[in-house]
Amino acid sequence: MPSIPFISRRKAQVALVRCAGMIGARSRMPGSSGFNDASLAPVLERAFSARKIQAVALVINSPGGSPAQCALITARIRHLASRHDIPVCAFVEDIAASGGYWLACSADEVFALDSSIVGSIGVINAGFGFVDALARLGIERRVHATGRHKGMLDSFLPEREEDVAILDAILLDLHAQFVDRVKRSRGARLAANDDDVFSSAIWTGRQAQEMGLIDGIGDAGTVLRERFGSDVRIREFSPARGWLRMRGSTQALWTEDLLERIEARLLFDRYGL
Repeated sequence: MPSIPFISRRKAQVALVRCAGMIGARSRMPGSSGFNDASLAPVLERAFSARKIQAVALVINSPGGSPAQCALITARIRHLASRHDIPVCAFVEDIAASGGYWLACSADEVFALDSSIVGSIGVINAGFGFVDALARLGIERRVHATGRHKGMLDSFLPEREEDVAILDAILLDLHAQFVDRVKRSRGARLAANDDDVFSSAIWTGRQAQEMGLIDGIGDAGTVLRERFGSDVRIREFSPARGWLRMRGSTQALWTEDLLERIEARLLFDRYGL
């Protein structure tokens, strides 16, 4: 991947796209707390195709989310960067963990603050088991399905070893895909051994730089002024939030958005943010 050039051209222009919140398929509401490939696609298209743009900056503040959506967004960014021959730089604010860091790896260079949280290169599946609670309440769970794995890992039924083995295999495969994405992006810049880098641990921005997970310390404004001159024009591109779209939203969608925000809050809380 090419590095962003140091230039002093007057009135250089950089497109800035904010990637904030959970990464998942449900993020479609106006003012939603997350994003996905569908919601980000038109923003990225406008940013990369804007006239006189010398670079695209991704400002990331995400605790992660869907591996599939991360892969889709990453592929889109790399395609647009190649098509328009424009370098991409990622700037971590509070956090780029798990899928958030996967997204950062779509950039040619990654920066973070000293106090940013970076890493969590791993995959997780979490849930609850209510079997004993149902028994105490005298409630019987009835499930009728075809195929012996249909309904696997149902929270109201006892776990079966063969179902857990299937889930473990899926998690290992997804983790391998994540590791491959990081290695292809960071390459020789990784300065720590695989056991440490891919342990799902998290680090501060300063620690992440020592490990080669990021390229430098700095916020978007400071780094872009250093790269493109003090008079650089930073043009922010955001999703459209039309009045008709907001008015036409149903109560069910607003309820779904509330649940998404709660889920996002819990995910941020996992990292102490």
